[in-house]
Parts: sequence; structure tokens; C-alpha cells
Amino acid sequence: MLDLVTVILAAGKGTRMKSKLPKVLHKAAGKPMLQHVLDAAKGAGAKRNIVVVGFGGEQVKEAMGDQAEFVVQAEQLGTGHAVRQAEPLLKDEQGTVVVLCGDTPLVTSDLIAKLYEGHKAAGAKATVLTAIMPDATGYGRIIRTAEGDVARIVEQKDATEAERQVKEVNSGIYCFECQDLFAALEKVGCDNAQGEYYLPDVLGILREQGEKIWAVAADDYESTLGINSRVQLAGAEKILRRRKNIELMDKGVTLMDPDSTFVDADVEVGADTVIYPFTWLEGKTVVGEGCEIGPNSRFTNAQIGDNVAAQFTYGHDCVIDSGVTMGPYVHIRPNSHIFNDVKIGNFVEVKNSNVGVGTKLPHLQYIGDSDVGSNVNLGCGTVTVNYDGKLKHRTVIGDNAFVGCNTSLVAPVSVGEGAYIGAGSVITKDVPAGELAIGRARQKVITGWADKRK
Repeated sequence: MLDLVTVILAAGKGTRMKSKLPKVLHKAAGKPMLQHVLDAAKGAGAKRNIVVVGFGGEQVKEAMGDQAEFVVQAEQLGTGHAVRQAEPLLKDEQGTVVVLCGDTPLVTSDLIAKLYEGHKAAGAKATVLTAIMPDATGYGRIIRTAEGDVARIVEQKDATEAERQVKEVNSGIYCFECQDLFAALEKVGCDNAQGEYYLPDVLGILREQGEKIWAVAADDYESTLGINSRVQLAGAEKILRRRKNIELMDKGVTLMDPDSTFVDADVEVGADTVIYPFTWLEGKTVVGEGCEIGPNSRFTNAQIGDNVAAQFTYGHDCVIDSGVTMGPYVHIRPNSHIFNDVKIGNFVEVKNSNVGVGTKLPHLQYIGDSDVGSNVNLGCGTVTVNYDGKLKHRTVIGDNAFVGCNTSLVAPVSVGEGAYIGAGSVITKDVPAGELAIGRARQKVITGWADKRK
């Protein structure tokens, strides 16, 4: 673990997002921007993470839970003012503080570690992470001395025309020695175009005191991008998904068309799985080895075993064991467990149910609130009628049962092991093991009816 703590600035409203949701809670690649930053900080080995909240602070605290400590910036008076809110928690800290921004979801653990290590190697009191930005509009510019040292950072609104031509920018990410940081913050004023207390002014104050100020350049500017609008959020989303797709392919996953494959940051996929176009893998989904997923499939928080084939399938908050085949047009709803080697055909919906090993759900079925045994065959059009208008009830079907086409099983009802149900039946009473049940009206033929109708 590195000897560092992080202070993550997450108090802004994000006016340009035009949203009631705090900016840092907007999602990219399946999780809030702030979560990406916290994950990067933890991955870099930070021993403490302090988040400065403001607008929507209670929402942010609730979303992040116990992953961080929180302080409140009641008024948004600038980045320097924001960092000062963490001073009571760090008054006895002698280590290094890394200041991060909660709206930089592309930052990585490696980049934070690189900044920290560069700061320590230089023996600096403050180090700024810089980037060469193709379009530097809106960023503070790095102004260097003739020797190449960092002289100061000037904000866009305070910069001269010549300074605005500089492409090296302040990423908003810094390393400081903790006690030097807060001593310098006491001297920061607000005599600027915004009337705010700028954190970058700390660098000038420390420099005037003869302290060493250092800069570490990011290998690529993308990792430092801040998000201030939904257009920029879409750009970050694309970068994160590209990174994830490359990671998967490097681990032995085949993506038929990476540009039309959308995989969230925390998804896991096993080697030799093939993912077809227009497939979404979201949330905490885990896919095993040797699967064929897609085309046109979506899984959210699904646990999928090995050698599963699913096309045109939507599954969420469910478990699908190995050897299962599904689709096309299948919906696996929450709290469903599909056991090994189940065959699910087209137009089938399973909800809050267990489907046993080797069972077949060929097509046109709704299986809700049910416990279906192993090696059961459910004929086309089978429905478990689970709702009486007020309450949901369960259907239980024993191993090796055979249910004929167009059968309605009116819950609560039980079908015994090895039992048979005649096609077209409405079953309202339990069927004993090994017996045949038929629940339909006797056919009647009315002679001459067609001629009389004419």
C-alpha cells in the first residue's frame, strides 16, 4: 500500500449536464464516474479516500456507502476551498495527498501511481499531472520557466492570448505533502475572474517559498479528461468500452465486431467465449468459458456458466449454469436459476423460477414462480398461472414429468415425478407421481351446424 491518501472533489452540480442527478453519479460503462475514480484510487493503494461533496451530497454518500470518508463543501467557492474542507480529517496526516476529480472516470490506477512515484522521486512539495491536449479550451495552462520548471498554472479566464495558445494543461490532479498543502491553502486568495479560491495557486505560493514544484506528464491525454456535459460523457463511455474490449480480447475472448459490442467495466468473460454483434454485458455479469453470446443479447448482473449459447436473449439478476442453450427471443427475469443443460427455445419467459438439469422449454411458454425438476418436457404454450389477482403462488413440477401443449397450471399446484398432463389441459389440482391428468372439456361435434349457419 502506498503512503498516500486521496481527496476527491465531487461537490459540483454539473450545470451543463442539465440533470437533477449529481454529475459524479452519472454512469459511464455501467458505473458512476465517481466509482471509477474511487476504484482507481484503491487500485493505486491509497490507504484513505476522502470525498468532498456538495450538490446532492446525500445521494453521493448513499451511492458510495462506506467506500470513502465524506466532508461537505456547503458553498462552491473553488477547488482550493473544496480541499480545505478535508483539513479536519487530515490535520495529523504526515504523508502525501493526491487530489483527484470525481468527474474523471478515465483515470487509472497506474496513472495515479505514476504521479505519486514521480512526486516522491523528485522530492517535491507539490506535483501537478499535466497532459498535452489537442483542444485545451477550458483547461488551466501550464506556464513553464525557461529551464522547464513549472512557474505557475493560469486558468482559461485569467490567461492572456499568448498563454491560451499553450497546449500543456493542468489535469486537475495533484500530489502534495499534506501539511505543506494546508499551510499554503491558508494564503490562497480569491482575486481572480471567478472570485474563487483556486487550488493551483498553492503551487505558486510554495514556489515563492523556495519549495520544489514538479510536473508529471500523462502518457495520453484521454486518461485525464474531465466530464462536464453529456456529449463528453458519451466520449468517455466510448473510450472505457474500447479499453474493456481490448482487455477481453487480450484474455482470449473473441468479439466478432468490437464496435457493436458493449461490455461494462466490471464484467468478466472467460476464454474462448465468442460474443456476436449488438450484445450488451452489464453490471456484475460473469460469463464462463466457451460460450456463444448473441447476436442481439443483453445480460445484466447475470452469472453464466461455461459453454452456454444465447441468442436474442435478455437476462437480468439471474443464474444460468453450464451447457444451457437459449433463444431466440428469451427473457430470463430476476431470481431465476437455469440449471445445467437446459434447452430454452424461442419466445419463452422465465421469472423467479428454478429449472432443473436437462429440462426442455421448447417455445411459447411463461414459467413464473415455479420449481421445475430435471428432465422435464414442457410442451408448446405451457403457462404457469401464478397470480390470483392479489397474491403470487408457486407451481412445482417433479423430475421426468411431461406436460402437453397448451397447458395451464393454475398455482398453487404440484405435478408429481414422472406424471403426464394431456395437451390443452387446465390443471387446478395436484397430479400424483406417475399419473396422467387431463383437464379439458369433452369434444362435441354438432352435425350440420355449418349448413344451418349459412
